[in-house]
Amino acid sequence: MKEISFNLNFEIRQVMVEPNEILLDVLRDKLGVKSPKCGCERGDCGACTVLLDGKPVRSCLILAIEADKHDIITVEGISQDKLSKLQEAFIQYNSFQCGYCAPGIILAVTELLENNPHPSLEEIKESIAGHLCRCTGYTPIFDAIMALSKGEQ
Repeated sequence: MKEISFNLNFEIRQVMVEPNEILLDVLRDKLGVKSPKCGCERGDCGACTVLLDGKPVRSCLILAIEADKHDIITVEGISQDKLSKLQEAFIQYNSFQCGYCAPGIILAVTELLENNPHPSLEEIKESIAGHLCRCTGYTPIFDAIMALSKGEQ
């Protein structure tokens, strides 16, 4: 076991981990953060996405020990006081049904909009490539992001 420390949603956290523990399991099982989901355990679905030093990563593919001394943001970290404008747009456009994919997509698009506040539809599609949504057909997701990027939300 090794103690690691990282900034999780703007709070320094320490946790004991085994060398082979993945970040997803540590976040969910040891720290109680439930928004990253275990979907495929291969990095294919995007349900386990977190922001690691501002970049979207699949937490099922990262050893927890690799997160030592880094910043991690989950969907709980982008909406501490109130919903973000992106989350509000997703609600307005009914962008999710079951919500399983929502945290990963929200984090990927949050990173996109921080770097490119007015993305094209193709840039939006690229930012969520690898995020599987089985309910919506993606159109309401794209509509919400486009509306927000145009200031319509």
